[in-house]
Amino acid sequence: MKLVHTVAEARAARAAFPTLGLVPTMGALHEGHLTLVRQAREACGAVAVSIFVNPTQFNEGADFDRYPRTLKRDLELLEPTGCDLVFAPDAAAMYPPGFASSIEVGPVSAPLEGAMRPGHFAGVATVVCKLLNIVQPTRAYFGQKDAQQLAVIRRMAADLDLPFEIVAVPTVREADGLALSSRNVHLTPQERAQAPALHRALQLAKAAWGGGERDGDQLRAAMKAVLAGASLGRVEYASIADPLTLLELDEVGDAGALASLAVRFGDTRLIDNLVLGGPD
Repeated sequence: MKLVHTVAEARAARAAFPTLGLVPTMGALHEGHLTLVRQAREACGAVAVSIFVNPTQFNEGADFDRYPRTLKRDLELLEPTGCDLVFAPDAAAMYPPGFASSIEVGPVSAPLEGAMRPGHFAGVATVVCKLLNIVQPTRAYFGQKDAQQLAVIRRMAADLDLPFEIVAVPTVREADGLALSSRNVHLTPQERAQAPALHRALQLAKAAWGGGERDGDQLRAAMKAVLAGASLGRVEYASIADPLTLLELDEVGDAGALASLAVRFGDTRLIDNLVLGGPD
């Protein structure tokens, strides 16, 4: 496994692989990330992982400062997966003096996470576009847990004619349903005990849709009723939206919808989603 830190080193190292899967991360790796790595390696034969805590996608300086940085442990976790290349740049490598460009990805970036975190998706789209152009992967792998991020990246790749396949990988969960996240380590024991309510709320919405409920307001209300039982959590949104546009639906068709949630436990913000009409 080769570790590189500069754009020039990454481009030189990439030349060794005919096909390459890229897993962009901000580090603090967990089994969800490692699942992406293993899937990329199986499909592509070689895999690169980027580790970069991107400052431009954080709205709150405190959140950026709190984000775990565990490069040594991350490398130890990646070694047994057969990862071939790790690109771990610093901010100066990604945003050198004079850097002044940003990518805005239109309406799909505006609701939900975009409304709660202004500017977030411009930071995501810009850094992902840079990583794709630096590493030039055959395919890039992203987790379904960040469903809106995935939609934004797919829209960007299509609009800018980027020649890279974007691959979604299902959310990896704890045994009690909580989606794996690098932020879970910040939950107190009491908050951790209540956090699986997000998945239960999504499951209830999916079961209600499967049972014939098509009213968007009813499905949103059902999720909020479950979340009300998590007394330490503050619901930021409970959404039933079109999977492509992320616009809220009054009526859910037989093709389904994206059910998604954001709940804040103290200073820790959790998101999760399920596709109504698709696999968990």
